[in-house]
Amino acid sequence: MKNLLIISPTFPPNNAADMHRVRQGVNYWRNFGWNPVVVGVKPHLTEYPKEEILLKTVPQDLEIYHVNAFSAKYTRKFGLGDLGLRSMYFYKKKVNQIIKQKKKEGNPIELIYFSTTMFPVCVLGAYWKNKFNIPYIIDIQDPWHSEYYESRPKHERPAKYWFSYRLHKFLEPIAMKKADGIVSVSEGYCKTLQKRYSNVTPQNCVTLPFGAFDKDFEVANEMKFENPFFDKKEELINLVYVGRGGHDMKTAAMIFFKAIKKGLQENPILFKKLRLFFIGTDYSSQNPLPTIYPIAKENGIEDYVKEFPARIPYFETLRLLSEANGLLVFGSIDKNYTASKLYPYILSKKPICAVFYEKSSAVSILRETNAGTVIPFLEEEYNQEKIEEAYKIFTNYLESIDQKPKTDWQEFEPYTAKEMTRKQAEFFDKITGK
Repeated sequence: MKNLLIISPTFPPNNAADMHRVRQGVNYWRNFGWNPVVVGVKPHLTEYPKEEILLKTVPQDLEIYHVNAFSAKYTRKFGLGDLGLRSMYFYKKKVNQIIKQKKKEGNPIELIYFSTTMFPVCVLGAYWKNKFNIPYIIDIQDPWHSEYYESRPKHERPAKYWFSYRLHKFLEPIAMKKADGIVSVSEGYCKTLQKRYSNVTPQNCVTLPFGAFDKDFEVANEMKFENPFFDKKEELINLVYVGRGGHDMKTAAMIFFKAIKKGLQENPILFKKLRLFFIGTDYSSQNPLPTIYPIAKENGIEDYVKEFPARIPYFETLRLLSEANGLLVFGSIDKNYTASKLYPYILSKKPICAVFYEKSSAVSILRETNAGTVIPFLEEEYNQEKIEEAYKIFTNYLESIDQKPKTDWQEFEPYTAKEMTRKQAEFFDKITGK
């Protein structure tokens, strides 16, 4: 069994969006010849909510180590909150010890795998490769250094954008120029890196979205849950969206809300039943702000829309999906965006309506598996014809919302967490030549 050292600063009981690939994969790595050794940050030193029930989804005999991090309480006084930066010194020290110990025991670390959006910590891959000659792979779940916001209005840019843009532009080459492989949720992210770095090639890149993990629903169904957002009433249709919002989803929101406005005028008996809930739309733990409700208000349909921007626990999300009449998914105008939330949505077995960029992998998956309705768009700008199309598609969706989706589960099998881990293992074997 080959040792795979996984760097994941967030890990259960932390509830963070970037740790789910690792959390799911540790259940399967040994099936495919790799023994996972996880190194995370001590949970109380992260700023993410704690969800103890997440620990039920990882093996009890998992080999896991925790490192320190400088307290955000003090570093934020200097404007520094990134967990990757706060923990980097401690990662270097602890992983050096682990690598030496494993080698001494005759069971060395064969590969280091960074799976995190706390990207600064990835520069340690180049350091460990130079010091111990161990190859490393980086998982790109979001763009690291991105030019996306350079062309956007300043009010749409994230907080501290000036600093983070320059920091990531400086750090990304340090990690990427020595990387042995890239795992990415988007083929577009791989292509961007291939253009920037000569060592990143199609042969050492693999595109793998997050997998579907049905064990999560088993755990969620065992917990007590009281829905704080809506009552289930026969005369209403409660549609739920749980996940991030943001200005890059404005096109999807505008098309959808204008279609609803048209429906309220032309088919009020059906459309006045609608209640739309957007939950957990802002990742900020400090001061989450709504980005969807203002668009609904701009279109005059605010009476039908509620937005709760603060994030909610992961398993409460799953229970909430199960209680809705139907689920909404909005996509970004960023062509490389893919929605990791799509698989839990499909596993909830609720009717899905997705408003997405036509060429997104999410659209392909929904169509291949017959798991949901798609309102596609190809441009940031839209016209009345697109609104008419969205209105027709959404009306058909509403009229059949009492029917269960006719998902093709055989087609869905390649998207399960076990299958995704098997593909990763094959890629890791190829990269290490073992």
